[in-house]
Amino acid sequence: MNIRKTLASFLLIAGIVCFFLVNEPESAYAMHIMEGFLPPFWALFWWVVFLPFFILGVRALIRITKETPELKLMLGLAGAFTFVLSALKIPSVTGSSSHPTGTGLGAILFGPLPMSVLGSVVLLFQALLLAHGGLTTLGANAFSMAVAGPFVGYAVYKLMIKSTGRQKLSVFTGAALADLTTYLVTSVQLAVAFPAADGGMLASFAKFAGIFAVTQIPLAISEGLLTVLVLGWLQAYTPHEISALQRNLKGADRS
Repeated sequence: MNIRKTLASFLLIAGIVCFFLVNEPESAYAMHIMEGFLPPFWALFWWVVFLPFFILGVRALIRITKETPELKLMLGLAGAFTFVLSALKIPSVTGSSSHPTGTGLGAILFGPLPMSVLGSVVLLFQALLLAHGGLTTLGANAFSMAVAGPFVGYAVYKLMIKSTGRQKLSVFTGAALADLTTYLVTSVQLAVAFPAADGGMLASFAKFAGIFAVTQIPLAISEGLLTVLVLGWLQAYTPHEISALQRNLKGADRS
């Protein structure tokens, strides 16, 4: 039974990877906030803001893998889902891009802190292997995609599941808002680094957010729907792991 579950998970990941590799745009200029784009002060600032979440995320991952080692495969799936979706690049504002993030699924499954590690590892590999993002801007990209997005997505999911009891709607909304939050934070990061000569930071934010919205809103809706489908698949074919996840989240809430 475990072999069948492992094979099914592998086929799901392989299918998603193959689909997006075949359909991925080839523009070399489509990426997260690219290497060297942020001024040194802001690049360092976002690294400092991001690192505490990364440290807490490492502690959360150690606890998960120690208490429930059977969830290691599920962690790998959450990381693969994030890697594939966030590698689908659609050129947008100069110096950045629009793309799904994939962090909502992992945040809903494991909580937001583990995603600070999984998301930053994804961003590191994309920067090194795909020239998607950069090392100096990794702190800024990780804070927007691996911290802000997962925290908002998880909080919205928990709030809606408690208030409505409708899981699919809660998953859709949480995943979609995790995606949109990433790009709102990215817009803030670009706005504070490059305030407009006329109107300052607010005008710059309105410009960046407005351009992002053209591509990001449809992407967020699509990501929310895909997350609902993937989570439904996991619940149908990996009930033991889902039960372990629920016990893990209850233990994390108590601690």
